[in-house]
Amino acid sequence: MESHILVIDQGTTSTRSIVFDRTFAPVASAQREFPQHFPHPGWVEHDPRDLWETSLATMRDALARAALTASDIAAIGIANQRETTLLWDRQTGEPIAPAIVWQDRRTADLCSRLNGEGCESLVAERSGILIDPYFSATKIGWLLDHVEGARARAERGDIAFGTVDSFLLWRLTGGAVHATDATNASRTMLFDIHSGAWDPDLLRLFDIPAALLPDVRDTAGAFGTASKSWLGREVPVLAVVGDQQASLVGQACFTPGLAKATYGTGAFMLLNTGQARPRSRHRLLTTIAYQWDGKRAYALEGSIFSAGSTVQWLRDSLGIISSAAESTRLAAEADDDQAVYLVPAFTGLGAPHWRSDARATLSGLTRGTTRREIARAALESVGYQTLDLLDAMRADILEAGLDGADTVIRVDGGMSDSDWTMQFLADVLGHPVDRPVVRETTALGAAFLAGWRAGLYGGPEEFARSWHLDRRFAPAMPADRRSSKIKGWQHAVAQALHV
Repeated sequence: MESHILVIDQGTTSTRSIVFDRTFAPVASAQREFPQHFPHPGWVEHDPRDLWETSLATMRDALARAALTASDIAAIGIANQRETTLLWDRQTGEPIAPAIVWQDRRTADLCSRLNGEGCESLVAERSGILIDPYFSATKIGWLLDHVEGARARAERGDIAFGTVDSFLLWRLTGGAVHATDATNASRTMLFDIHSGAWDPDLLRLFDIPAALLPDVRDTAGAFGTASKSWLGREVPVLAVVGDQQASLVGQACFTPGLAKATYGTGAFMLLNTGQARPRSRHRLLTTIAYQWDGKRAYALEGSIFSAGSTVQWLRDSLGIISSAAESTRLAAEADDDQAVYLVPAFTGLGAPHWRSDARATLSGLTRGTTRREIARAALESVGYQTLDLLDAMRADILEAGLDGADTVIRVDGGMSDSDWTMQFLADVLGHPVDRPVVRETTALGAAFLAGWRAGLYGGPEEFARSWHLDRRFAPAMPADRRSSKIKGWQHAVAQALHV
């Protein structure tokens, strides 16, 4: 009877639940959007109740659409937006404040001060990441210092911290389990990715009480049991994984040198480095790719803050398109002779710049510029930012003596549906881009991990054989045009950075 896997794919703007069968095929899904809140410039918040309620509702909806019950589900897997930070009362389970979203920049001044005091080296060496408001540590500290009584309650052990996975797991298990996995822990700035444990020096640096922290477990393994009250029957939770690492798994990038790029609200590129933990000299992150049976694999990662959200800006703020699909049509109709560039630093620039003070710029406008050229600039910005990441990765892995400089990049996420955007990506990278048949790779990765541990699926080698190519996009842009466009982008970025 237990022949399916149920996955919660909890994202930045919506939650989806998807049911997968024994062949890794999605059987049914449900999705619900929820609002983001912007109480001040640079602040981004979620109501934690929205995260839980949409998760529960979509699980139930997906089961109903699949004509299944909890008795048909062998396990639950969770993939989640990373770094978003929640604190809740251990007795009641109620959040003590809104969730601070990964995009939030309210702790930029603190991060600048810590960098100015020379703390970056310690943080990078232990955690693999850079001091930036993007990560969880300074968000935790801000909540402890700005919610009345929170710090004293945290030191008494009355409050729990978690990224979204921990909060959902707590709710699913009725408060029985306060845990996370190694991939999510590695995004907090508090976790030693070498020893696989919370780091006491980093806790002191950010003034975080250890009593707040969840237990850290394998990415694929036992995370307790979802209460009978939610789905009508107890169901084990056998996988928890950060969304970008879930996508790396879903793209079957188990071999060192394989890379994937996911285009959602932001964009994230990960390159599997296996057991090697290269220290990036080009301002990328070294992160845990996955962990099972106590063994960790690592990845180099570059993060782009604005990808799909740039298209949302065209639609919701400028009102020049009515749908994401329209942006692709307009881009294809744009005047190629107009060198219009959009640097989408709406919440700063991520890797490899890490400039929280940068702001978006739109340059190269003439009287003949129309919404077509602006739409094209928005889509092209994703390709240019990916190129910045790839160049940094190539340099890092070359210096570290690792493989991967010539790997094909596997793409997924909503923007990968656009043939125009993916062809431009291949053109500007000068590198083949492979799009798989199954593009819901985040949920697929969590489904594989949970199903593997439930005994429904074989191991990584079998899963890798199930990956199938939909289309390969090969570079076709003339070299001189590519070079000219890249130089224009670099000039536009310099303007955004005021250098």
